[in-house]
Amino acid sequence: MTNERVYIAGHTGMVGAALLRKLILTGIPQKNILTRTREQLDLLSQQEVLRFLFEERPNQVYIAAAKVGGIQANNTKPAEFIYQNLVIQINLIHASFIAGVKKLIFLGSSCIYPRQSRQPISEEQLLSGQLEPTNEPYAIAKIAGIKLCESYNRQYGATHGIDYRSLMPTNLYGPGDTYDLESSHVIPALIRRFHEAKVQKIENVTLWGTGTARREFLYVEDLAEACVFVMNLDSNSYKSQTEPMRSHLNVGWGDDLTIAQLADLIADAVGYKGKINFDSKNPDGTPRKLLQTNRLQELGWKPKVQLKDGLKRTYVDYLESVSQ
Repeated sequence: MTNERVYIAGHTGMVGAALLRKLILTGIPQKNILTRTREQLDLLSQQEVLRFLFEERPNQVYIAAAKVGGIQANNTKPAEFIYQNLVIQINLIHASFIAGVKKLIFLGSSCIYPRQSRQPISEEQLLSGQLEPTNEPYAIAKIAGIKLCESYNRQYGATHGIDYRSLMPTNLYGPGDTYDLESSHVIPALIRRFHEAKVQKIENVTLWGTGTARREFLYVEDLAEACVFVMNLDSNSYKSQTEPMRSHLNVGWGDDLTIAQLADLIADAVGYKGKINFDSKNPDGTPRKLLQTNRLQELGWKPKVQLKDGLKRTYVDYLESVSQ
């Protein structure tokens, strides 16, 4: 494994940066880990991506590059979310095949599943119902990424020896997250809201929704570990938990909590002592998203970082980001 040449697409993002740290810890020399910033390589350009992968010839590719955001960002910029994610995926997966990349991990999202999925959500529920309207364009792009990997495996797996795998993580958080209130997800947004309220001595904070929606959260370092684990699984083991047209695996913690409970935990981590209110005029999003993760766990992987500990680490990261 230490002789592999590995390309991480999106290494400056939260997931990509965690992957970079994890790969270095596994013993891969840093010179064998390929990274490019957005200025160095435009993933929206098919020509640039093809040229890069032909020149560098990595053995493994991790696709952690994506346009991501919370409910508000998805609602206000749906065209950007579906277009940019589709193009990034198409360029990277197709160019990887053309350049002879044998192993690839595509990272999706739990929002690929129907809004009214049975809980916990198994991999079989993909394409079994209507998606959550607030992030449907993003979800459709991610579903397309799964089907791209499946289709290349089905058509070229035997003849070209490729093995492109897909992982669907639950809601992620951790160091390197985006704390911008306009585009961030719930945990970084609440960390910033509560921190600013604490500093400004604001006695009440009002949050979107009813607080009753349930969510599952996974620390990003756990996801990075899962990615490396799955990338290096032997083919027979991976196939034992997947099928040619259900080739993705869920990655999650295995338990969930309400947004109100989450808000209390974050307020505690931040040290905010004020009152937390909810505005039911704004949407909750999907009522519940808890992933069934028994397939990945049967292969030998389990998450390690408890939510309470992960929130404390993430708050430290936020404080470092605002002090720079």
